[in-house]
Amino acid sequence: MSDEKVLVRERTGNVLVARLNRPEARNALTPELMGALGDALLAAEADSDIRAVVLTGSGDRVFCPGMDLRAFANGAHMGLGDDPGRAAYQRLIEGGITLPVVGAANGSALGGGMELLLACDVVVASDAAKFGFPEVKRGLFPAGGGAALGTRIPLAHALELVLTGDPVDAHRAREIGLVNTVVGADQVLSAALELAGRIAANAPLGLAAAKELVRTTLTDPDRAAARQKELQRSVFASEDAKEGAAAFMDKRAPVWRGC
Repeated sequence: MSDEKVLVRERTGNVLVARLNRPEARNALTPELMGALGDALLAAEADSDIRAVVLTGSGDRVFCPGMDLRAFANGAHMGLGDDPGRAAYQRLIEGGITLPVVGAANGSALGGGMELLLACDVVVASDAAKFGFPEVKRGLFPAGGGAALGTRIPLAHALELVLTGDPVDAHRAREIGLVNTVVGADQVLSAALELAGRIAANAPLGLAAAKELVRTTLTDPDRAAARQKELQRSVFASEDAKEGAAAFMDKRAPVWRGC
């Protein structure tokens, strides 16, 4: 894709890198950008050669500040759309994308940008980044997933963030479980790709099942228990499960087929 696009897609082995590309607006979210990201995720899910996604932003100061307030003030519709891309974006926010998603926070993430980062399964952050939910300072509240922050980090920390609206630095974010790893700004993408590569080396059916069950257990334990029984029957009987055992016995790297 051309760098003139609002989203740039790149491939690194079995990993898709999706880069928010609106540097003139600090990568702020517009309907076009949300739809483009959703389209990229749909294409990734349909490509059996892609095993993980890295989500990052252009520049070295801001990952995403949330919605583009100028576009919103001009009447842009930031809610759910009918097109597949916008639906896939919403599925990402809700944790429903089947592929593992690694966030590469090249810079600060606030408001809707922080909610987008929370949609990632694991996060590598720049040591210069800040994170928070300033909505209450603007007469709003986190309405794009931030209200569920207490399912991601301890409740007291979640409430402090959303009630004060004050940001935290990267090291504090790591302490409270908001991000997984903190590295230098120039190492964020490489560290995220290394982590994504370790994830992508695992069996795709097992990855999808593990992601779904861990996330669903937090929000709907009964549904998770039922899904575990279903997934255990299908995944444990898969060709990949047989390959995993055979590769272990043969002391070789497994060759996954996704079936």
